[in-house]
Amino acid sequence: MLMPRKNPVGSKLSARSLGGLGAGMVVAGLALLVLGWSAPLLLFVKAVLFLAGVIVLAQGLSRVVWAVRGGRPDILLWLCCGWLVLLAVVALLAPVLPLGEHVDVVKALDAPIYEPPKLLSAYPLGTNNYGLDMLSRSIYGARTSLVIALSAVAIGTVVGGSIGVVAGFLRSGVDSVIGIVTNALLAVPPLVLLIALATVLEPKLRNVALALALLTIPSMIRLARANTIAFAQREFVLAARAMGATKLRIMWRELVPNVVLPIFSMMVVMISVLIVAEASLSFLGFGVQAPEPTWGNMISEAEGSTMQEHPHIVLVPGVFLFLTVFSFNLLGEKAQKRWDPRSAKL
Repeated sequence: MLMPRKNPVGSKLSARSLGGLGAGMVVAGLALLVLGWSAPLLLFVKAVLFLAGVIVLAQGLSRVVWAVRGGRPDILLWLCCGWLVLLAVVALLAPVLPLGEHVDVVKALDAPIYEPPKLLSAYPLGTNNYGLDMLSRSIYGARTSLVIALSAVAIGTVVGGSIGVVAGFLRSGVDSVIGIVTNALLAVPPLVLLIALATVLEPKLRNVALALALLTIPSMIRLARANTIAFAQREFVLAARAMGATKLRIMWRELVPNVVLPIFSMMVVMISVLIVAEASLSFLGFGVQAPEPTWGNMISEAEGSTMQEHPHIVLVPGVFLFLTVFSFNLLGEKAQKRWDPRSAKL
């Protein structure tokens, strides 16, 4: 006698009903994505449809896997990881991929301008006002954004984390001075600080990364300091002091390994913040200059009536920017829940 199959864990539906519901949501999500991409609608409506398609597709895939495996997976996390891996690989291999022209206007003289997206054509994501390929520009823009954001967060983490550990361990006057400097940096509006630095420095990748690193240092100082104070009173630190270990050894061997995980979770979140900051600078004309592509200056190309007549000029880099920032934010949230529960509850 066949025993009836139990419902998947956490679901009130049977496996067959849950799988059918998930398959229907997958079809609906794909339909919304196609409609949001290709239908002749207003830009805002297209963006809403595209976002709704991504959400419905993710939920549908989650239910399909849930029905097959018997347990509910975090399909959205896997989709975000897949997007970031794909973006990183494509950006890294961009020079050897068969992409269209992304920067040289002379080479694109025979290309159509403002070509709308056609997925099976030579320009799957369309062209801009110079005939440059939007797919190629978006991928090279990803190279720029990721290099700047990763460089800035690495510099900010090393500098800010080191200062925070020193402040939290030594306390007293050193902590007071570092606290005053940190509060002074946090008191300045980030965009104003970036614009002020951009007017002094040349708009190069290195200078933009250094300017953005300055934004991450105060937050990293505070996080490292708070965790250092918490760990400095633990038994293993007291034991190291009792054994005669030097202050430098205690900080390096006992405190840094315990502070690094909460800082790493904050790093992932800060990457998304820096990508948005870099795009904002480029949009305002203070970042990497055109024709070198970044997502920010690609969006700025749609100023005026172009946004209404050729919405793909905004949608293409906007979708790349949205998906990347959303993915890093989700990964950062998961990392904080695992490695820094106190920050996850805030």
